[in-house]
Amino acid sequence: MSLDPSYLEYPKRKRGMDHDAYAFSNLFERAPIAWPSGKGVAVAIVVNLEWFPILPNDKPFRAPGHMVTPYPDYRHYTSREYGTRVGFYRMLDAFAKVGARVSVATNAAIAERYPSIIADILTAGHEIVAHSTDMNGTIATGLPEDEERALIAASLDALEKVSGTRPRGWMSIARSQSFATPQLLAEAGLAYMCDWVNDELPYRFATPAGSLVNVPINQELSDRQIITVQQNSADSYVEQMQDAYRLLAGEAGRFGGRMLPLNVTPYVMGLPYRIDALESLLDWLAKQPATAFHTTGEIADSLA
Repeated sequence: MSLDPSYLEYPKRKRGMDHDAYAFSNLFERAPIAWPSGKGVAVAIVVNLEWFPILPNDKPFRAPGHMVTPYPDYRHYTSREYGTRVGFYRMLDAFAKVGARVSVATNAAIAERYPSIIADILTAGHEIVAHSTDMNGTIATGLPEDEERALIAASLDALEKVSGTRPRGWMSIARSQSFATPQLLAEAGLAYMCDWVNDELPYRFATPAGSLVNVPINQELSDRQIITVQQNSADSYVEQMQDAYRLLAGEAGRFGGRMLPLNVTPYVMGLPYRIDALESLLDWLAKQPATAFHTTGEIADSLA
């Protein structure tokens, strides 16, 4: 018995992607990109500053790092809170030592519960990126579009109310989106997102509501992935970031600007036996002649 020919028909079958959000592009065949600093490697530091409700929501999925033991899970709840009370301030000091401006992907609940933290971020000259409402505010296909639109608006509104400035960038929890997310972000007036990790340079992303820029912050280079998931040491994390930098710096000399994302978590890298590793990495990066620290907003604006 032969297959019905219609079984193999797929309306989006074509060369390249199965969507029209962007065209396929070989990284090594693009026109060179120049960063505002004029340096070869833009080091984009993104801090995940998150608030975890003590009761997780499993719909559409449970956020990485959420509560795990029978509730109330005070052990994990307070270890996450350690990040806002202690670890983040160690990080702010580390950034100040090397003069790095960073992007802080911030849950709206941080602004509502700890407005002084938002004030400290702004006083230090850092950028705030919207990071949903709290760590129950996950997005995936199946979330009703009106609920997703309301979640995005609530996050932006709360951060703007406390900071005085509406965020220009968005990072979803776990980089997870629905099919509607890019369009909803464009509708909300956001200039860029940090969710798609299929590149090492920013690129334009088309939606029915207009375009925005995607700044790829690859989770494979995050401290949570390398240290918590893969169980590597903080020193190994530093070595891997240095290896990545060396390769990117070499490519920058041949092909134009490159980007190294450092995605760090206060309750992971802010611990007393790891913070010195982060400080040593930042000091090493600052001393490299091709390095400039750039916010994700500055990187997105390089395509303007």
